[in-house]
Amino acid sequence: MKKLSGRRAVWLVLKRELNTRLRTRSFVIGTAVLLVLLLGYVGFQTALAGSSDKSTVGLTGQATGIAKQLQVAAAQSGREVETVTVTDPAEGRQQVENGDLDALVSGSAAKLTATYKSALDNQLRRVLDQVAQQQVLDGVLSSAQLEPAEVMAQVSSTHVQDDALSPEPADHTQRLVLGLIVAFLLYMSIITYGMMVAQGVVEEKSSRVVELLLASVRPWQLLLGKVIGIGLVGLTQLVILGAVGLLAATATGVFTLSGFATGAVLWGLLWYLLGFLLYATIYGALGSLVSRQEDTQAVVGPLNIILVVGFVAGFNLLLQDPSGTAAKVVSLIPLLSPILMPARISTGAVTGWEIGLSLALTLATVALLTWLGGRIYGNSVLRIGSRIKLSEALRG
Repeated sequence: MKKLSGRRAVWLVLKRELNTRLRTRSFVIGTAVLLVLLLGYVGFQTALAGSSDKSTVGLTGQATGIAKQLQVAAAQSGREVETVTVTDPAEGRQQVENGDLDALVSGSAAKLTATYKSALDNQLRRVLDQVAQQQVLDGVLSSAQLEPAEVMAQVSSTHVQDDALSPEPADHTQRLVLGLIVAFLLYMSIITYGMMVAQGVVEEKSSRVVELLLASVRPWQLLLGKVIGIGLVGLTQLVILGAVGLLAATATGVFTLSGFATGAVLWGLLWYLLGFLLYATIYGALGSLVSRQEDTQAVVGPLNIILVVGFVAGFNLLLQDPSGTAAKVVSLIPLLSPILMPARISTGAVTGWEIGLSLALTLATVALLTWLGGRIYGNSVLRIGSRIKLSEALRG
């Protein structure tokens, strides 16, 4: 049978993988489940943000007179406080017990008492302290025949001057959360679709389909077409998740930096492609060493361990200090760069030279492992039977 040209052969294998896998129930269901989880997370963060910035406070007795003052002080602190007048203190305590009120405030304005169930929100406590302190201060100033409003205006206009050596961005938390999400999605995609490459190779080998395919295409063309095709399936899923996630996060206000978040997603997609090329060829090569699906995990296990250990270590380093020396070094290791570097880029803790160096090292490693994986695959894919030793596959 006549051999196809290289480009034609790779395209046909790539097209076959796309047509087969994009239409599978597992892809549709898996993408739907991830979308539900992602939207659920966005909804949870929205509800959490809304509930954490709002308190319902009951006022009883003399404390009913501080309602307006309490709301103003809370607003200045970036918090929303809804006040409710409670005529019966016992009923108010019961509402606190039931969770209808976050706190019940009683006593005079200068000596407030807050009744709460188990813990009083620190920000609400500071607002109540501020109200009581203001009342005491007004009394002291009045007795000294000073105008409280003028004195407080002078006090409020006095602030400490900032001189940060390494200022943390105001949006640091959002950047960190986005970076962790990017790292997790890339890790899951690379390990999931990398395993899919290995399982596909074993399936074709065990069913002897590969013998028919290799009558028309060369081994490296078959492997390359499979890797690119499955990689595009993973990329399609990531694009769907990224687009929906950005729209949902922007619409709900979970992320206020829509432009920055878009950049983080684009960097994530680029690094996914590099990471997938880095790992998928080796996954395919290792899969060609065995002829049964039950043996697949044994040969790809060490590669999975590298990914898992690297992800866990990198995740912890990102949480501790994404700009620290340890995070820098680990993110420059080619086998871990595709997961950790885009996450660090999302946090804004990366310099241009670090990105350039990691890209160069990763591309060099991709070239090396592609050559190595192609050699293993070409020497092993037609050998049916017991597991082939890696040293034998390398020697051919």
